[in-house]
Amino acid sequence: MMKRILLLTDFSENSLNAIDYSMNLFKGNTCDFFILHVKSSASYTTDDLMTLGNESIYNSIVKGEKEELDRMVLDLKTRLNSETFTFKTIVDFDNLTDAIYQVIKTRAIDLIVMGTNGVTGAKEVVFGSNTINVIRTIDCPTLIVPKGFDFRKANEILLPLDVEDTLSGNAFNKASKFTDRFSEKIHVLRIIPNSDNLPEDQKDKENLDNYLKSTDYEYHIVNDIPMNYVVDCYIQTHKIDLMILLAQPESLLERFFIGSATTRISNSIRVPLLVFHT
Repeated sequence: MMKRILLLTDFSENSLNAIDYSMNLFKGNTCDFFILHVKSSASYTTDDLMTLGNESIYNSIVKGEKEELDRMVLDLKTRLNSETFTFKTIVDFDNLTDAIYQVIKTRAIDLIVMGTNGVTGAKEVVFGSNTINVIRTIDCPTLIVPKGFDFRKANEILLPLDVEDTLSGNAFNKASKFTDRFSEKIHVLRIIPNSDNLPEDQKDKENLDNYLKSTDYEYHIVNDIPMNYVVDCYIQTHKIDLMILLAQPESLLERFFIGSATTRISNSIRVPLLVFHT
């Protein structure tokens, strides 16, 4: 159960929208939210620090952000009026991924939530470097909310599978618990890059039956079609509310976000993406 949730914010509209999405998603659940703002040391020069005079570095650099986080929490409490949520604010002066790692380690975080600018053109990368670095280096489930996405319940979930993905591992076990709690149906696409790789569809269906307790599913095998086309087409022809990835280091994760010419996702991430690491 996802009870301890880390929300990343740079105070942009995009990050605030991701926070609102998570508040709505977990409404009615008992959750501890940790809201983290990271100040990069690279944004300050020696001259900046020397001009502080007698004022402490904390007061000049961190205090303002801490006060802004406190105002954010007050606004969330006022708008949500939820007695099942608690909030703690954290300001760190560090590298982003190092700061996230420390919070996860000390606070036993179950989920990271962050916004992303998505794409504005077919030739652009799907997500910015911060998003990719978090997914690559932090072994914690991560929910990424596209820019401007309006909340709707995650009733229908899409799960695309690489040939190396398994539905019997720890990642899918976590994913199945999420879908059983929050969704009504999961659409599973086993994508086979060439017909020489025969899918183990019977084993997939057995695992789906074993792991999914209260969620319906559709299962499809897709041969000889690049993943970006499959995902694009399926999202446009079905009412998908959220997508899940079972990310494996140096395999699907690399190809999905950075990718080769045949598997690069261009502009298909139109819904929130929830990543579980194997």
